[in-house]
Amino acid sequence: MKITKYVHSCLLVETPDRIAIFDPGAMSYSAFNINALDKLDDIFITHIHQDHLHLPFIQELVDKFPDVRITSTKEVVEMLKNEGIKASSEAPEGVSFFDSPHENVKPLFPQPEEIGINYLDLLSDPGDSHSFTQTKKILALPITAPWGGSIRALNLALDLKPKYIIPIHDWHWSDEARKSTYERFEKVLGKEGITFYKPETGQAIEVDTTN
Repeated sequence: MKITKYVHSCLLVETPDRIAIFDPGAMSYSAFNINALDKLDDIFITHIHQDHLHLPFIQELVDKFPDVRITSTKEVVEMLKNEGIKASSEAPEGVSFFDSPHENVKPLFPQPEEIGINYLDLLSDPGDSHSFTQTKKILALPITAPWGGSIRALNLALDLKPKYIIPIHDWHWSDEARKSTYERFEKVLGKEGITFYKPETGQAIEVDTTN
């Protein structure tokens, strides 16, 4: 499985048979070259906030790939319907949802509906949550946010023990802070046999899912 991160929480996930984008949000839009993408089967959106759903981003993807499946919450499906974009709240083949409630963001933002997504029985994306209790082999782990901190994220990873971690939700840090924290995460998690990747925007990571 090849995984490419774009800035904040946007992941391009590629296998020989299927290509998906997770959470194409506003922070990731300018970093993503849609013209370089030749195929797209799925778009997954964990919740409605703009850092996970940027309408111009979605519209450009749909314009290029009119048959793409979009899967999200009922809240997002209704919003996209009002924009003339078809989406579904039903999990497509190879996907299951898990309980992953958005952490409390009141009074800054309205509390959104959110889904955790298990993809191909290999990758778990919890959206904006540190309150989930399961993961597949690969975990897209939110690292820092107004609603949650890096120590909680680290302890959650130690509790759930995925084999691989792709850090997401880190736009709030400077590059220096990000690199420093990631090195510390890598050392702590490595002692527990967990591979912590330190992705750079636009650089693909090959994850060996056969082990």
